[in-house]
Amino acid sequence: MFKSVLLPVDLGQESSWDRAMPAAQQIARDYGAKLTIMSVVPNFGLPMVSQYFPEGFEKQAESAASAALKQFVADHCDDPASVKRFTASGTIYDEILRYADKIKCDVIVMGSHRPALQDYMLGPNAARVVRHAKQSVFVVRPD
Repeated sequence: MFKSVLLPVDLGQESSWDRAMPAAQQIARDYGAKLTIMSVVPNFGLPMVSQYFPEGFEKQAESAASAALKQFVADHCDDPASVKRFTASGTIYDEILRYADKIKCDVIVMGSHRPALQDYMLGPNAARVVRHAKQSVFVVRPD
């Protein structure tokens, strides 16, 4: 049923992966699927904001995120050698959706958090992925 599982994580937010990681690994094991873990470095949003950062800052941030993701996979995955890693830069939910389509994954596994008031008005990344993904989305709630 599932041949490819995508797990987006926020390396700075344990709640994005503490319960979702075991679920994604279990789904991959149960179906013999390939697990891909991705992390997204958020973009600046407005071009005028970027002028306050040194030249090359985005590339350095993406490179640091890539190294951190490699270490994360080594520290938290049952079989790190079998896990594919990907780091993107941009709007979080857009990058998740774009990459899920690119690798033709069958299911996206995401951690979620208890919604705050602003999440009901703006929608968290998980909600946007659920609404717009062509793939099945398995949302893992916190305890």
